[in-house]
Amino acid sequence: MQDKGILDLRNLPNDEFEELWKRIVLPDNIKTQLQAQVLLELTLRTQITSKAAVPLHGIILLVGPPGTGKTSIAKGVASAAVSALNNAKVKFIEVEPHNLSSSALGKSQREIRRFLEDVITEHAKQGPLIVLLDEVETLVSDRSKMSMEANPVDVHRATDAMLAGLDNLAARFPQLLFIATSNFEGALDPAFISRADLVLRIDKPTREACEEILKDTLTAFSEKWKEIKKLMTDPKFQKVVEEAEGLDGRQIRKAVIGALTLSIDTVLNPNLLTNQMLLKSLKQAKTIKL
Repeated sequence: MQDKGILDLRNLPNDEFEELWKRIVLPDNIKTQLQAQVLLELTLRTQITSKAAVPLHGIILLVGPPGTGKTSIAKGVASAAVSALNNAKVKFIEVEPHNLSSSALGKSQREIRRFLEDVITEHAKQGPLIVLLDEVETLVSDRSKMSMEANPVDVHRATDAMLAGLDNLAARFPQLLFIATSNFEGALDPAFISRADLVLRIDKPTREACEEILKDTLTAFSEKWKEIKKLMTDPKFQKVVEEAEGLDGRQIRKAVIGALTLSIDTVLNPNLLTNQMLLKSLKQAKTIKL
């Protein structure tokens, strides 16, 4: 039976994750640096003997606003890096952080310690392992900002347990890598951030990236509905790209889907989609403030 702290468990490389990596729109230098960092953690780190001179903790941290693809990036780069290692097999675990935190006094601390010492340790003993810590602020909240709404002592101890556990695992398993994501960089404990071997900010896409995301989404539709391909060569398409600026990648892709729903006829026949409909859907996306 799978532990409640594990949301997903699979082997890498993985076709689904590889597809995510291909679809992710990031500057080439950022994708290269990120993949190289994962490779370094899985290879060179095992050969370094002086931990004091080369302090690698086996943590990569991705921060940025919601919808910018941090989780997809984490999964994608994990698989892409393993693919670059000929015939390598690496296990992948996605952690369910909310199952490790609790309002009961002392329970979060105990659950975190148990999960790291028992579950992660057991998998790490079997070979190279990449662990995704999504919404990591749930587990390593900034101890200096604890309010009385939560139990500050309990949250403090939970963060202590997480940091101590990560240090212990880093010392014992040089082929164990944590990739953490957070929408709230300011909520993270500075001691956790300082442990990260690489911190990358994933911001909303540039105009060029917006265009690439739009084209990627429309191209996926055009594989079945050929007329959609013509939208991308229409001069009006640049107005669509301009309207997409300021949205995150997830919002842009969902706005393309939303454009189809502006007409029942278009849902029944996506070939009827127009740039005007895309423009309207993107404008609607900008009016939604949560």
